Amino acid sequence: MTLQRKIYTVTKLNSDIKQLLEEKFPIIWITGEISNFHVPMSGHYYFTLKDDQNKINCVMFSGQNRNLKFLPENGMSVTGLCRLTVYPPNGVYQVLFEHLEPKGVGELQIAFQQLKESLSKQGIFDKEHKKQITALTFPRKISLITSSTGSVVHDFIRVANKRFVNIYIQIVPVKVQGEGSIQEIVSAVDFVNRQKDSDIIVLARGGGSFEDLSPFNSKAVVMAVFHSDIFVISAIGHETDHTLSDFAADLRAPTPSAAAIYAMPDKKELLKRVNDLSKNLKSSVMETISFKKMHLNQLEKRVINPLKRVDDFRFKIDDLSKRLTKSILSVLMTTRTRFLLQKEKIYFFSPLSIITNYKLRLDNKKLNLLSVTKFIINKKRAKTAELNAALCALNPALILKRGYSIAKLLPEGKIVSSSSDVSPKSRMEIIFANGKIICRVEEIIE
Repeated sequence: MTLQRKIYTVTKLNSDIKQLLEEKFPIIWITGEISNFHVPMSGHYYFTLKDDQNKINCVMFSGQNRNLKFLPENGMSVTGLCRLTVYPPNGVYQVLFEHLEPKGVGELQIAFQQLKESLSKQGIFDKEHKKQITALTFPRKISLITSSTGSVVHDFIRVANKRFVNIYIQIVPVKVQGEGSIQEIVSAVDFVNRQKDSDIIVLARGGGSFEDLSPFNSKAVVMAVFHSDIFVISAIGHETDHTLSDFAADLRAPTPSAAAIYAMPDKKELLKRVNDLSKNLKSSVMETISFKKMHLNQLEKRVINPLKRVDDFRFKIDDLSKRLTKSILSVLMTTRTRFLLQKEKIYFFSPLSIITNYKLRLDNKKLNLLSVTKFIINKKRAKTAELNAALCALNPALILKRGYSIAKLLPEGKIVSSSSDVSPKSRMEIIFANGKIICRVEEIIE
């Protein structure tokens, strides 16, 4: 009896193997270490999963991997839910993952570390990007972004009433966990920045689990805090809790109550500071006035008599006039001497070109001489006019024309500078710009 041979085509064999594997292993859990991880333009994850002895090709399509909260990396140990299949064109079997999670470390923790490293490399957490606030900063308005149902608002207001009771606090209510919380927090930060009337933003919530704090570890919230033009204080959870928003904020407070202390000054301390500054200012002003008075007295003793200054200017004018005349005569004599020398050379050197050349040079010398002479004369005239104006300004007659007068005691003609220089019934001469009067003292009033 002849056995009938069943002959498979390659396509038929791959198809049957694919069906057999998918029926035998419809859904399984598998664990291993990732290697050769890469992501093409399609967004699918391609990698190899291996253990100590073997390895297998794996795929996770973009429809499934978009739900992951972390990015797989080479060397990461993972556990995943998958199914086996065969890719018929090349007969290679592979694992199709539906779900993937880190082995030993939570998915949220891996995502936290990866995002933290990525943002740190971009410089989001660098100190040079953080705005500064001092102990004496006085905010006109503080915007508190938090849940309206928690105890944060009550704690914050309680501390504010103790430190500065009449400061303006704006409550911006948002969801601090659950679906939609990230967008509400981002919108609240943008809203306060658009208002442009707050000096400080306090982003706060009470304690909670790592999952509860996850909105404050999202990239959207971190970037909103980083791009805020207003100073941001992050007060998320308890003192031991750390979120990415804490690192991006300008200042981290361990608790919402501590954030209130950081955000506003103590009114009592401010009043004490104002009083101290007022005392220091008064003391400084009095010292300055005393010093200026002493300096003024010294200057009064050093003032030169105006008549002496006028005489000095007259001597200086005479000296300058003599020097100017001497300089002009010297220039004229020098020029005349040169002219005579040139004239003598003409007699010895007769070519017409030489004569013409020397005539041109002589004309230039005359022009230069006239220019220099005019410049010197004009300069000295301007100086003389300036000195004459100064002399006129110091003329006592002009002072009398401005409404002042000079009192003299008769008959000796002594100028009266104080009420103690006269006695009742004394005769006095009062000199004005347009005349003088003779009068007698009736009464002296100190």
